[in-house]
Amino acid sequence: MSSNHHHDTAAVTSALDALVSAWERHDADAYGELFTEDATYVTYVGTLYQGRQDIVDSHRTLFTTFLKGTKLADEVVDLRFHGPDVAVVNGRGDTYKGKRPHKLTKVQTYTLIRQPDGRWLIAAFHNTKRKSLLESLSHRFAPSLIPAAQR
Repeated sequence: MSSNHHHDTAAVTSALDALVSAWERHDADAYGELFTEDATYVTYVGTLYQGRQDIVDSHRTLFTTFLKGTKLADEVVDLRFHGPDVAVVNGRGDTYKGKRPHKLTKVQTYTLIRQPDGRWLIAAFHNTKRKSLLESLSHRFAPSLIPAAQR
């Protein structure tokens, strides 16, 4: 890995760490600042938010209602660069209270774009709830559906 890619990897993961930190503080404005102005955000229930302000407003509400007092667990599974200014991150995540869960139930995709000032911001986020039982059954009855990395 070149030193540029090593530096970029650190910068991208730092942006995701800042996301977790803003969530922990329930700071919707700081959370939203990590997204581009025109970002898209798809929740695991299928709601599509468009634009930073929509993301901020929805999280301001979530942090005082359904997700009040929660923390965000996030782990990077894969990080790839598509040119010098675009990164795609696949990961797992979950919200929790108390002790961090061992098994994270959501699969997430982030697309980050390097800004002219060098910061990496999230341009698109998609969150899917993992259905472990259905996944296991489909793999049992059709083993060719098992991802190559898990074979």
